[in-house]
Amino acid sequence: MTGLAERLSAIDASIADAVRRAGRETADITRIVVTKFHPVTLVQELYGLGVREVGENRQQELSAKVEALRQAQGPGFEDLRWHFIGQAQTNKAVAIRRSAQAVHSVDRARIADALDRAAFDDAILDVLLQINLTDDSDRGGVAPADLERLAEHVLTLPTLRLRGVMAVAPLDEDPAAAFARVHDYAERLRGVAPDATWISAGMTGDFAEAIAAGATHLRIGSAITGPRPAQG
Repeated sequence: MTGLAERLSAIDASIADAVRRAGRETADITRIVVTKFHPVTLVQELYGLGVREVGENRQQELSAKVEALRQAQGPGFEDLRWHFIGQAQTNKAVAIRRSAQAVHSVDRARIADALDRAAFDDAILDVLLQINLTDDSDRGGVAPADLERLAEHVLTLPTLRLRGVMAVAPLDEDPAAAFARVHDYAERLRGVAPDATWISAGMTGDFAEAIAAGATHLRIGSAITGPRPAQG
């Protein structure tokens, strides 16, 4: 196996082990490979290894990779799903909507409205509400107290489908405790939107804790892709 294939296999084995320990099923987990700063050729390699869920943090990089794959020879990549997981800006909503099938970082009504207005065909965009798990209001994410209010607003937008919640565990907090709170917020959201069952939580260093707390979508980067190339 190549180094990429070995890393992918090792992470999948670790995920399966965490799923077993949590008494869950692997079918309930979606592993998203985050390809930030890596070339589109890496996405093509991942596709050849069976990866169909890919994530990007930056709109420009997302758009460039999607366009490059559209123009690529060989497999059509039509079944590749792109998840936008970075902070979304209203002026980038059209570009994000053209490239992503899911946006994990809706944290205010304005970005939800912008994504809805950016609809360009009959496709429905899957969205998650990002929750701020810190006391820093400058960080991305809706304040937990405003979760239901934002959810009710998103539910009024005809081209968005509210899927669930997303969160990043703070560096200064035990991830198990942080994800326990996310689990509680997810239950609150389902009180408003019963079908919003996704929990996007867990990265390389804490996905086992996220799985134990009910995460359905994991965002794994360099543990699979390898070190990110240096940026000039």
